[in-house]
Amino acid sequence: MAGATATADRAGGDLARRATADPLYRLVAYALEAAHGRPPAAVWSAPYAFHLGSPGLVAAAGWPTAAAAAPRTDGLVRLSSLGHPADSCDLPLTLSGPPPAAPAWAAGPYAVLRALARDGYGLGGTDLHVQGSLTGAAGLATAEPAECAVALAVADVHTGAGERPDRELLARLLAGALPDGDDGLRRAVLFARSGRALLLSAEPRRRQRYVAFDPAGSGARLVLVAVRGEAADRPRELARAVACARRAGALSAWPPGPRPGRSVLVLLPEGRLAAVRAAVAEDFRDRGRPVPRFLNITVAGAARREE
Repeated sequence: MAGATATADRAGGDLARRATADPLYRLVAYALEAAHGRPPAAVWSAPYAFHLGSPGLVAAAGWPTAAAAAPRTDGLVRLSSLGHPADSCDLPLTLSGPPPAAPAWAAGPYAVLRALARDGYGLGGTDLHVQGSLTGAAGLATAEPAECAVALAVADVHTGAGERPDRELLARLLAGALPDGDDGLRRAVLFARSGRALLLSAEPRRRQRYVAFDPAGSGARLVLVAVRGEAADRPRELARAVACARRAGALSAWPPGPRPGRSVLVLLPEGRLAAVRAAVAEDFRDRGRPVPRFLNITVAGAARREE
C-alpha cells in the first residue's frame, strides 16, 4: 500500500508540471497542491454523460471532470474547487450521524468520501480538488461525473499496487450514498466506450452490453443546444430551438437526462451543422433573445486515471 501511494505521489505531482499533459489535469493537480500544500497521489478524469433518445441507452461525452486526491491520516477532509473559490472547506470525516455543515457544492463529494470510508477507503481523511470543464449552464449533468471522479481518485489512492479500483463496487456505493442521483449516468461515466452506447440492465452486475453509436463515423454530428435566460422561459425557448433545428435539417432531438432542463441533444447530418446553427441563432436574435449555446459532442470512453 505504501509503495502504491509513493508511486501515485510521483505521478500525480508530476502532472502539474508536465507540459504535454492536458491543461485541465495540470490545473487540477496544481490547484490541489496550491490549496492544500501537497501534491496529489492520484488524478482521475470522468466524462460527462447523457441518455440517448431510446430508453435504456446512455453514453459518455468527450468533456471531462477531474479530481485530484491525496490521503490524510488525521480524519480531516479538505475540499476545494476553482469553480467555487470562496467555498473551500475543512470538515471532520464522520461515518454516522448528520453530516457537518458544508457549502452546497461540497455536499456531494463529502457524501462520496463518507460512503468510501464506511467501506474502508480513506478512513484517515483526504485532500481533494474537483474541477469540471463545463458548468451547469452547458446543459449536461455535473454531479454524476464529479461523484465518479472523486470516488475513483480516492479509491485508487487506497488500492494496492498494480490494481485499479473496483468500478462495480463504486457504482453500488454511489447509488447507496446518493440515491437521488442518476445511476444510469454514473454507469455511463464508469463503463462507457468510445463510439458505443451502454445498454442499461435491470441486473447491474451482468456483463456490460453495448451498441454502436458513433455519429462522426457515419457522417453525422451530435451537438448539445442549451438555451439561456429565465428558467420559466426555457421549455418554450427550447421547443422553439428544436423546431428551428428540424426545419434546417436536424434528424432528431432529445433531452440528455430524464429531468426537464435547459438543453437538448441534436443529431444532424454533418453538412447541415452550419445551417442549423445559423437558423437557430437568427430566430433568437430576431426576437431579441439570447442565442443558445452549441456544444460539439463526441461519444467518449469511460473515466480513467491521468498519468
